[in-house]
Amino acid sequence: MGSNRGRKFPAEFLTTDEILSLMDACGGTDAIAMRHRALIVLLWRSGLRLAEALALRPSDIDQASLSIRVLHGKGDKARTTATDEHALRVINAWLTKRTELWHVDRNAPIICTRRGSSIRQSYVRRLLPLLAAKAGVQRRVHAHIFRHTFAVELSRSNVPVRDIQTLLGHSSLATTSVYLSSLSPEESLDHVRGRKW
Repeated sequence: MGSNRGRKFPAEFLTTDEILSLMDACGGTDAIAMRHRALIVLLWRSGLRLAEALALRPSDIDQASLSIRVLHGKGDKARTTATDEHALRVINAWLTKRTELWHVDRNAPIICTRRGSSIRQSYVRRLLPLLAAKAGVQRRVHAHIFRHTFAVELSRSNVPVRDIQTLLGHSSLATTSVYLSSLSPEESLDHVRGRKW
């Protein structure tokens, strides 16, 4: 099987139903299932890159303001993004579970092994297609598709593209525009039709 390295794929995004199916495919309430759901939620509801999500520690999340501090983003740039209360409940449930069952140090990366060490990106790259197959999701599921989905959902909520650019940590507005290029022409027309003057 050939490598996809260097190939360009069109920007795609997942529907909410597809993501919920992926989360269901993680399994029940055992620690591994809860860890996998927490990872999906971090990628989907905060727009994090995979490396950023895997490096995140509990202290990087401000529980009161629902903000997430990315200390070392692409190009070693720091930024602040956010999450929502429902996502935080999923993450906190996992943090409680790992403490109870695995006795992991509270400062270990949020997405960690039983010993509290970091998860490898290669593990996640193998995991997501397996979950997609189990969930019956037909499209190609990879970590970056959750960032695309985050951007599209914000755009549909009329968040300005400049704000989306900041949350994603893009240095170029053109990169953010590629993420939003998967919006259909009809959706773009609906935004125009909804303008007031």
